[in-house]
Amino acid sequence: MGDDNLPDTLPETLAEIREDFLGLPESERLQLLLEFSNELPAVPEKYDGHPELAERVAECQSPVYIILDVDDDGRVAMHATAPREAPTTRGFASILVQGITGLTPDEMLAIPDDFPQSIGLTRAVSPLRIAGMTGMLIRAKRQVRARLAA
Repeated sequence: MGDDNLPDTLPETLAEIREDFLGLPESERLQLLLEFSNELPAVPEKYDGHPELAERVAECQSPVYIILDVDDDGRVAMHATAPREAPTTRGFASILVQGITGLTPDEMLAIPDDFPQSIGLTRAVSPLRIAGMTGMLIRAKRQVRARLAA
């Protein structure tokens, strides 16, 4: 698997989210990220209280856990938990959950690894947090590849 896919293989939802961020002045982008942090969907009941089923994203300073499913229809669902007291990280998790859920595995795996750097937050949040979001995305892809291989 090479990285020879076209520069913009971004699924529609993520492309729209990116446009929303880039359409705002830098000073307002953090507010949009905070709005996303409030919209992180709850994990399904079958995963709630079962941290052993989720993967800890070590790149994040806060305890962030992700779980990816591929359903019988071949659609990806991403679930994540992130503490409310870490709104930046939670916002990033929410963007990925909302942007990835419903995609096919191929669409999901084609998301550029540098998507987190492309949404105009590199000056608003620390490089460590951007690295955390990149870690979430890379681990999410790895989980989907593992599900497909299973």
